[in-house]
Amino acid sequence: MDHDVVVLQKVTERYLLNELASETRNEFEEHFFGCPECAIDVRAGAAFLDQSKVILAEAQQGQKISASSTVSVPRYRGWQLWLRPALTAPVMALLLAVVGYQNLVTYPKLKQASAPQVMEWASVNIGTYGGGEPDSAIGPQITTPTGKGFLLFVRIPHQAGYSRYTAELYNPAGTVEMAVPIPADTSQDRWPIAIPGANRPAGTYSVVVRGTTPTGETVKVGQGSFELHIQN
Repeated sequence: MDHDVVVLQKVTERYLLNELASETRNEFEEHFFGCPECAIDVRAGAAFLDQSKVILAEAQQGQKISASSTVSVPRYRGWQLWLRPALTAPVMALLLAVVGYQNLVTYPKLKQASAPQVMEWASVNIGTYGGGEPDSAIGPQITTPTGKGFLLFVRIPHQAGYSRYTAELYNPAGTVEMAVPIPADTSQDRWPIAIPGANRPAGTYSVVVRGTTPTGETVKVGQGSFELHIQN
């Protein structure tokens, strides 16, 4: 479902009021799960409706109590309840609270989450790719702030006979930090691996790639290394 169609046809409002056909409702749900703006509208609208029900329930309860007195009380029905002075202030306060929350909390968080994250990266050659890289050779360098992640592009030489690969990241102490499976039938010769943020020490890190044969045998294909520098 196109976002312009959602706005022009007021689909969000009709969705909250349960006025959409089943097929249109499903299409809109698929849309707002991937649209931050519509997701905000749905959450804010749902919260507003929930709070409105509470206010209206309290108002109706208060009306029943007042009706038992000798003073004549005008009857309000449906949308006319919104015109009552006693309800105007709470409703306006609620609207202001919803708008304020969106502007001060929700929108900044979504903008921060949707903003492109530029990560440091390096390309690590494995085994004999491009003429080979000795285990003792100094690989590429990555400089990243403390606790931030980075990206590795692991280049694996094409070799037949493996059903899958596994890339292992070793820290300077020789301990495995993580292992990432890589499909052997991929057409890519350079596989991206996202290294999550952590308080890592600076030093020489190694990437060891092992291939698994159809019979389950694991063979070391090769390894590469890179230098990690921490920026405080």
